[in-house]
Amino acid sequence: MQQTSSREVYANPWMSVREDGVRRDDGSTGVYGVIDKPNYALVIPFDGNRLHLVEQFRYPLGMRRWEFPQGTAPDRADVEADVLAARELREETGLRAASMLDLGPLDVAPGMSSQRGRVFLATGLTEGAHEREHEEQDMRTAWFSRDEFEKMIAAGDITDAQSIAAYALFLLHERRRAA
Repeated sequence: MQQTSSREVYANPWMSVREDGVRRDDGSTGVYGVIDKPNYALVIPFDGNRLHLVEQFRYPLGMRRWEFPQGTAPDRADVEADVLAARELREETGLRAASMLDLGPLDVAPGMSSQRGRVFLATGLTEGAHEREHEEQDMRTAWFSRDEFEKMIAAGDITDAQSIAAYALFLLHERRRAA
Protein backbone atom coordinates (compact mmCIF):
# COMPACT_ATOMS: atom_id res chain seq x y z
CA MET A 1 0.00 0.00 0.00
CA GLN A 2 1.35 3.41 -0.98
CA GLN A 3 0.46 6.76 0.60
CA THR A 4 -0.66 9.28 -2.02
CA SER A 5 -1.71 12.15 0.24
CA SER A 6 -1.99 13.07 3.91
CA ARG A 7 -3.78 15.72 5.92
CA GLU A 8 -4.03 16.30 9.63
CA VAL A 9 -7.67 16.48 10.68
CA TYR A 10 -7.25 16.91 14.44
CA ALA A 11 -4.50 17.47 17.01
CA ASN A 12 -4.17 18.04 20.75
CA PRO A 13 -1.22 17.74 23.19
CA TRP A 14 -1.60 13.94 23.38
CA MET A 15 -2.40 12.84 19.82
CA SER A 16 -3.15 13.76 16.24
CA VAL A 17 -5.42 12.20 13.66
CA ARG A 18 -4.64 12.17 9.98
CA GLU A 19 -6.39 10.97 6.87
CA ASP A 20 -4.17 9.44 4.23
CA GLY A 21 -5.05 8.76 0.63
CA VAL A 22 -3.69 5.32 -0.34
CA ARG A 23 -3.15 3.24 -3.45
CA ARG A 24 -3.40 -0.51 -2.98
CA ASP A 25 -1.29 -3.08 -4.83
CA ASP A 26 -4.10 -3.66 -7.34
CA GLY A 27 -4.20 0.07 -8.21
CA SER A 28 -7.44 0.83 -6.37
CA THR A 29 -7.50 3.88 -4.13
CA GLY A 30 -8.92 4.55 -0.71
CA VAL A 31 -8.50 6.44 2.55
CA TYR A 32 -6.89 5.38 5.78
CA GLY A 33 -7.49 7.12 9.12
CA VAL A 34 -4.47 7.02 11.44
CA ILE A 35 -4.18 8.05 15.08
CA ASP A 36 -0.63 9.23 15.78
CA LYS A 37 0.48 9.10 19.40
CA PRO A 38 3.99 9.11 20.80
CA ASN A 39 5.54 5.85 21.88
CA TYR A 40 4.76 4.77 25.42
CA ALA A 41 6.35 2.76 28.19
CA LEU A 42 4.58 0.22 30.38
CA VAL A 43 6.13 -0.89 33.66
CA ILE A 44 5.54 -4.12 35.56
CA PRO A 45 6.54 -3.36 39.17
CA PHE A 46 7.40 -6.72 40.76
CA ASP A 47 8.69 -7.24 44.28
CA GLY A 48 9.42 -10.94 43.79
CA ASN A 49 5.93 -12.00 44.87
CA ARG A 50 3.50 -9.21 44.05
CA LEU A 51 2.62 -6.90 41.16
CA HIS A 52 1.86 -3.21 41.68
CA LEU A 53 -1.10 -1.87 39.69
CA VAL A 54 -2.80 1.47 39.22
CA GLU A 55 -6.52 2.05 38.94
CA GLN A 56 -8.00 5.06 37.25
CA PHE A 57 -11.12 6.28 35.48
CA ARG A 58 -10.82 5.68 31.75
CA TYR A 59 -13.04 8.30 30.17
CA PRO A 60 -13.61 6.59 26.78
CA LEU A 61 -14.88 3.48 28.61
CA GLY A 62 -16.74 5.40 31.32
CA MET A 63 -15.33 3.15 34.06
CA ARG A 64 -12.41 2.62 36.39
CA ARG A 65 -9.82 0.04 35.28
CA TRP A 66 -6.81 -1.66 36.89
CA GLU A 67 -3.64 -1.77 34.79
CA PHE A 68 0.13 -1.56 34.96
CA PRO A 69 1.63 1.94 35.12
CA GLN A 70 2.06 3.23 31.58
CA GLY A 71 2.09 6.38 29.56
CA THR A 72 3.73 8.81 27.17
CA ALA A 73 5.70 12.00 27.60
CA PRO A 74 3.80 15.31 27.74
CA ASP A 75 3.16 17.30 24.56
CA ARG A 76 3.87 14.32 22.29
CA ALA A 77 7.59 14.55 23.12
CA ASP A 78 9.90 11.78 21.98
CA VAL A 79 11.62 10.35 25.09
CA GLU A 80 13.87 7.30 25.35
CA ALA A 81 11.81 4.30 26.48
CA ASP A 82 13.86 3.53 29.62
CA VAL A 83 13.73 7.15 30.77
CA LEU A 84 9.99 7.25 30.11
CA ALA A 85 9.48 3.97 32.02
CA ALA A 86 11.26 5.28 35.12
CA ARG A 87 9.26 8.51 34.91
CA GLU A 88 5.90 6.74 34.58
CA LEU A 89 6.68 4.41 37.50
CA ARG A 90 7.69 7.31 39.77
CA GLU A 91 4.87 9.56 38.59
CA GLU A 92 2.01 7.11 38.96
CA THR A 93 3.12 4.98 41.94
CA GLY A 94 5.95 6.78 43.72
CA LEU A 95 8.09 3.67 43.27
CA ARG A 96 11.72 3.82 42.18
CA ALA A 97 13.42 0.76 40.67
CA ALA A 98 17.01 -0.36 41.08
CA SER A 99 16.60 -2.37 37.87
CA MET A 100 14.49 -1.81 34.76
CA LEU A 101 14.68 -4.73 32.34
CA ASP A 102 13.32 -4.22 28.82
CA LEU A 103 11.00 -7.18 28.11
CA GLY A 104 10.06 -6.15 24.58
CA PRO A 105 7.76 -4.16 22.30
CA LEU A 106 3.99 -3.95 21.98
CA ASP A 107 1.86 -2.31 19.29
CA VAL A 108 -1.30 -0.72 20.65
CA ALA A 109 -3.70 -1.02 17.73
CA PRO A 110 -1.72 -1.37 14.48
CA GLY A 111 -4.86 -1.26 12.36
CA MET A 112 -5.55 2.34 13.37
CA SER A 113 -2.64 3.78 15.37
CA SER A 114 1.08 4.33 14.84
CA GLN A 115 1.71 4.10 18.60
CA ARG A 116 4.21 1.54 19.82
CA GLY A 117 5.38 0.73 23.32
CA ARG A 118 8.08 -0.98 25.36
CA VAL A 119 7.47 -3.15 28.41
CA PHE A 120 9.83 -2.95 31.37
CA LEU A 121 10.15 -5.17 34.43
CA ALA A 122 10.92 -3.00 37.47
CA THR A 123 12.59 -4.70 40.44
CA GLY A 124 14.53 -3.59 43.50
CA LEU A 125 11.69 -1.23 44.32
CA THR A 126 11.71 1.52 46.94
CA GLU A 127 8.70 3.62 47.86
CA GLY A 128 8.43 7.38 47.61
CA ALA A 129 5.89 10.08 46.87
CA HIS A 130 4.04 9.88 43.56
CA GLU A 131 4.22 12.79 41.11
CA ARG A 132 0.95 12.44 39.24
CA GLU A 133 -0.24 14.67 36.45
CA HIS A 134 -3.47 16.61 36.95
CA GLU A 135 -5.40 14.08 34.83
CA GLU A 136 -4.27 11.30 37.20
CA GLN A 137 -5.58 12.84 40.41
CA ASP A 138 -8.14 10.06 40.96
CA MET A 139 -5.56 7.28 40.52
CA ARG A 140 -5.25 4.57 43.15
CA THR A 141 -2.50 1.97 43.53
CA ALA A 142 -2.30 -1.44 45.17
CA TRP A 143 -0.19 -4.59 45.33
CA PHE A 144 -1.64 -7.89 44.10
CA SER A 145 -0.33 -11.42 44.21
CA ARG A 146 0.15 -13.06 40.85
CA ASP A 147 -2.77 -15.37 41.61
CA GLU A 148 -5.01 -12.38 42.39
CA PHE A 149 -3.86 -10.65 39.19
CA GLU A 150 -4.68 -13.69 37.05
CA LYS A 151 -8.07 -14.08 38.73
CA MET A 152 -8.81 -10.41 37.99
CA ILE A 153 -8.06 -11.01 34.31
CA ALA A 154 -10.29 -14.11 34.25
CA ALA A 155 -13.10 -12.20 35.98
CA GLY A 156 -12.88 -9.27 33.54
CA ASP A 157 -11.64 -6.86 36.23
CA ILE A 158 -8.44 -6.30 34.25
CA THR A 159 -9.20 -5.78 30.56
CA ASP A 160 -6.39 -3.45 29.50
CA ALA A 161 -4.92 -5.25 26.50
CA GLN A 162 -1.47 -3.72 27.01
CA SER A 163 -1.31 -4.94 30.62
CA ILE A 164 -2.40 -8.45 29.67
CA ALA A 165 0.07 -8.61 26.78
CA ALA A 166 2.83 -7.23 29.03
CA TYR A 167 2.10 -9.98 31.55
CA ALA A 168 2.57 -12.53 28.75
CA LEU A 169 6.03 -11.03 28.05
CA PHE A 170 6.77 -11.26 31.78
CA LEU A 171 5.78 -14.94 31.85
CA LEU A 172 7.93 -15.67 28.77
CA HIS A 173 10.87 -13.90 30.44
CA GLU A 174 10.47 -16.07 33.55
CA ARG A 175 10.22 -19.24 31.46
CA ARG A 176 13.44 -18.40 29.59
CA ARG A 177 15.20 -17.57 32.87
CA ALA A 178 14.15 -20.89 34.41
CA ALA A 179 15.33 -22.94 31.41
